[in-house]
Amino acid sequence: MHSQIAQESKNINPKYIPRLKKHYIEFVVPKMMEKFKYENPLAVPRLYKIVVNTGVGKWKDDANYIQEAIQDLTLITGQKPVLRRARKAIAGFHLKKGEVVGISVCLRGNMMYDFFDRLINIAMPRAKDFKGFWSKGFDGKGNYNIGIREHTIFPEIPYAKIKYIKGLNVTIVTTAQKDEEAKELLKLMGMPFRD
Repeated sequence: MHSQIAQESKNINPKYIPRLKKHYIEFVVPKMMEKFKYENPLAVPRLYKIVVNTGVGKWKDDANYIQEAIQDLTLITGQKPVLRRARKAIAGFHLKKGEVVGISVCLRGNMMYDFFDRLINIAMPRAKDFKGFWSKGFDGKGNYNIGIREHTIFPEIPYAKIKYIKGLNVTIVTTAQKDEEAKELLKLMGMPFRD
């Protein structure tokens, strides 16, 4: 893990620090240490990675849909997505081994902080009837899942050019051991919860 962080730091502009990363270091860490009585700042939970993916579903045979989904995810995340293929054939779903079943992107480092900032401050408030995030999205291990019905809430998507509306799943992986710690971390990072 340390070698991965060191590798990330070599690949980025040393002068650029995302707004939310700076906020985490200066504001979130002291607040979390005060509330949960951590003795060491390195013990404070942090964002580890964000995974954005979309399923292909009934469009698995449509090359145009897959190509458009790849372009849209690239625009949204700033990183080229990876095709996820079926590991085995399932007759009930008319699925052959090796067929594309989904497209995903894994964000880490500065790109992760930039995406998280855009997600909570720009994209989600544009969603219809958005009143905050549900607390039920935690998985019991400190990670949070968000389902997005329409990918068009991201301003990077040119609405006039899209043919298909795609749903997205965003998984925010943290180093927190408990949901309570993860929720407090995300709250302090600026994520509004309904309850």
